Amino acid sequence: MDYLSPKKQRFVDFIRDFTHDNNRPPTFVEIMSGLDIRSLGTINWYVHELEKEDVIRRMKGKNGKRALSVLEQHIHNRLPLLGLISAGRPLEVFEGTEYMDVPPQYIRAENYVLKVNGNSMIDDQIRNGDYIIVKKTETAVNGDMVVALVNNEATLKRYYIKKTGIELHPQNPDFDIIHIQDVDDFKINGIVLAVFREYSQR
Repeated sequence: MDYLSPKKQRFVDFIRDFTHDNNRPPTFVEIMSGLDIRSLGTINWYVHELEKEDVIRRMKGKNGKRALSVLEQHIHNRLPLLGLISAGRPLEVFEGTEYMDVPPQYIRAENYVLKVNGNSMIDDQIRNGDYIIVKKTETAVNGDMVVALVNNEATLKRYYIKKTGIELHPQNPDFDIIHIQDVDDFKINGIVLAVFREYSQR
């Protein structure tokens, strides 16, 4: 099976996320509402195309209404690779849409992948060239590893709230702790769920 287009992937992601959250697949009406699609014909087109690609299957849902099931074994588990994160630099966003294969438990609409540039988190076993799976969120708790923006510069650090304010801790003694000041423009862009790396094949 070829990789799905971004729109088809969004359609499949909604079905999978809804099923995960509600312990049942969505009906066609729920898909229309969730994806802001006004035409039942558009839903039928997606269903027909994805059935042909053996990605989803029609089934009887709640109260006999039509529902859909994602055939997990027939779909690529991929997340978008959005860019390169380097300590103390703006997030470098990749042009075009690239995808990375990830374990199926991380396939959620709010998750994405970044490539790491630098070794500021080496003691957490995150090395230069590794990839991190990030959940998009603006909140974190003490000790979370976060993707943060400080004055429009992206950084990957451990997040701590101290009596003196917010601190971002590297996991490498060669790097300094970042102390967030009142005048700083600070924002959390996500928390890290997992890390993986690719090895060159010879």
